Amino acid sequence: MALPDRPALRPRRLGVNTWVWTSPLTDASLREIAPRVAGWGFDVLELPVENPGDWDPALAARVLADHGLGASVSLVMGDGRELVATDAATVRSTQDYLRRVADAARTVGAPVIGGPAYASVGRTWRLSPAEREAAYDELAENLGPVVEHAVGAGVVVGLEPLNRYETSLVNTVDQGLEVVRRLPAEGIGLMLDIYHMNIEETDLPAAVRRAGERIAHVQVCGNDRGAPGADHLDWPAFLAALDETGYDGPLVIESFTAENATIATAASIWRPLAPTQDAIAVDGLAHLKGLMPVPEP
Repeated sequence: MALPDRPALRPRRLGVNTWVWTSPLTDASLREIAPRVAGWGFDVLELPVENPGDWDPALAARVLADHGLGASVSLVMGDGRELVATDAATVRSTQDYLRRVADAARTVGAPVIGGPAYASVGRTWRLSPAEREAAYDELAENLGPVVEHAVGAGVVVGLEPLNRYETSLVNTVDQGLEVVRRLPAEGIGLMLDIYHMNIEETDLPAAVRRAGERIAHVQVCGNDRGAPGADHLDWPAFLAALDETGYDGPLVIESFTAENATIATAASIWRPLAPTQDAIAVDGLAHLKGLMPVPEP
């Protein structure tokens, strides 16, 4: 018996993170990357802020505008950036970093700053249920001033659950919701990354539906961080679930280059994920475009 046809997927803007090619992003590399991704047909370029000052937000705004690109911004929780189970000075410096990321996002016109805004990537420790609850209370308290600043900047914080090998604090959509529900909805939601979800969620579409109206941003890639489509993922089901939630933001391809030792080690990129880095972007874009109608200008 033939299965019923799925409803047509809604058109979406599509983006790519500059980490596909370089780390850290600089003014020079942005000038080189922006025209290429615009020429391929991307709508959005995602700009990581590894350290404020690596790239000039005012210049980035001009470069993106020159090429008709929108922006999203990713925050980076490297060593020494902690909002939970740490000393007061570290919390203050992390809050200051996150405020500066929100300010950069405002300048480039990005509506969301996304990432694991709770602990440095790779930091893990065991938590009992009571300890986890207390950690989420502490996180909400320490994120509160950042969220307040973000609201004033017209920006939403997208809290990203990471897989179990990169954090022990927030791994799943449900855990992320436990955090963001403690804070104002206008200032914080979830950033979903299909790579981490493929490890931690037993049913990706169901997890997307549970995230619902709290979805602030979505990153995509193949299950091995390669190009979307060169994988085992059920993309139509994932995108249909996003449609059900009402999420109308972009899908941004996030992957990494093995050529940079620092980022390759941080993201465990030990081999090339495609014939070229460009192929991750171009092939992923073609796959995603093939699943949905082209958005009207």
